[in-house]
Amino acid sequence: MKFPAFKDLILFENPNLIVVNKPAFLSSLDDREGGEINLLRLAKQYSDDAQICHRLDRETSGALIIAKNPETYRFISMQFEHRKVNKVYHAVINGTQVFEDLHVDLPILNLGGKNVAINRQEGKPAETIFNSLKYYKHYTLVECRPITGRMHQIRIHLASQRANIAGDEMYGGLPVYLSQIKRGYRLGKDQEELPIMKRFALHARQVTFKIDENTEMSFEAPYPKDFATLIKLLDKFDA
Repeated sequence: MKFPAFKDLILFENPNLIVVNKPAFLSSLDDREGGEINLLRLAKQYSDDAQICHRLDRETSGALIIAKNPETYRFISMQFEHRKVNKVYHAVINGTQVFEDLHVDLPILNLGGKNVAINRQEGKPAETIFNSLKYYKHYTLVECRPITGRMHQIRIHLASQRANIAGDEMYGGLPVYLSQIKRGYRLGKDQEELPIMKRFALHARQVTFKIDENTEMSFEAPYPKDFATLIKLLDKFDA
């Protein structure tokens, strides 16, 4: 898969750090299998000592912080450790769901092999706050604010509320097809309909943190083309 040049992903850069808008299907770090291109490798080609400060799932797009030196990496890591970094995600979920500061507090256990489960006895604390932003006939655009940073946290917390992310088949989410929302949609003979998004509909929209001891900043990552197209089609045919 072809990805944009690293410099074209940059939302902000100073001598110590970079904030990028990570494309979907690009791993944050090396996978166990190695081999395929990832964001860390691209970042190191751009800045020798680059380190990724947090991870996004391979299919998740959006704002991600990269430190250019060990001191900045430690400075930002401490903010994550003390829950001082504010992250905002947008997700499109199946069904109409009314969330008004819904606080989901369900511990998550890492089962290994990229599998997690809700486990009240053995899981690590995990908290997310959800707010519905926009209602459609068959879907809802939701703002997700994770307080902790567990693997698959937003995905499994939404699934626990029967509010699965569209296209997230691992957690029971169904993909969105144009034929489901557009009246009179006709597929050509011998054509197979593909989902509007070829991944689950989750985007890291904004990140807010201190870039140095005195300066807090917020960075917003524009929707990538596939997410923007989904919203546009829902606005047009499912509003």
